[in-house]
Amino acid sequence: MWAQAIREYLVAQVAAGAPPTTCATRRQHLEHLARRVDVGPWSVTGADLVAYAGAQVWKPETRRGRRSTFRSFYGWAVAVGHVEASPAVVLPRVKPGQARPRPIPEHVYEDALLRSDERLRLILRLAHDAGLRRGEIAVVHSRDLFEDLHGWSLRVRGKGNKERDVPLTPRLALELRTLPPGWAFPGDEGGHLSARWVGKLATGVLPDGWTLHTLRHSFATHVYARSDLAVTQDLLGHASPATTRVYVQVADGRLRSAVLAAAAG
Repeated sequence: MWAQAIREYLVAQVAAGAPPTTCATRRQHLEHLARRVDVGPWSVTGADLVAYAGAQVWKPETRRGRRSTFRSFYGWAVAVGHVEASPAVVLPRVKPGQARPRPIPEHVYEDALLRSDERLRLILRLAHDAGLRRGEIAVVHSRDLFEDLHGWSLRVRGKGNKERDVPLTPRLALELRTLPPGWAFPGDEGGHLSARWVGKLATGVLPDGWTLHTLRHSFATHVYARSDLAVTQDLLGHASPATTRVYVQVADGRLRSAVLAAAAG
């Protein structure tokens, strides 16, 4: 019953314009829930959801994402008549965590490149040198490369199907241009690798505690050091500058210079 319910819900999500990455994430959330409750989806109670969430060791952002999925799923279930009321309304709000920037040390990144094959090096560079999320890396396609008067860029399809154009370094542009036409990271069945698999590949060559996302933090930190928050926000594809600020580690020397400049009047 869970499998059919999830399929129907995801069809409705696609009809509403949800991007593939969102659908894949919500499928994962619901399948995880299904494996840990002893009843079908329309018999789940608010107490079941609270007990399930309370038993998980999750970071605040993970909890916020699960809560969003469950509220969406049961909101749809109410709308189509599967349940009379959503059990997810009792899930408590989750305060955002006090996230801090975690740019990966350059020597760790360089060591990972040395341990990687050609495909994996390109994955790492797209995160470190262009700031792409794992889901954005997974769907890179040759049709997204374009050249203008300033050089080569990549049209990135990010969260919420929002597009942004990211300028590429000459080396990264050359690597992408020399790939065969089609998906940069093709899968086994004619499509592309999943975002989860892209992340797993990267984690395999990075030391514990470092992920593909920390390479994105490095990109943000490097860009901000040479520009400003607005430019960094645009390149990362964030809706809010507050989100971008979490990614940016300000160099101690820059802070000290600002204090000294302020004191000098």
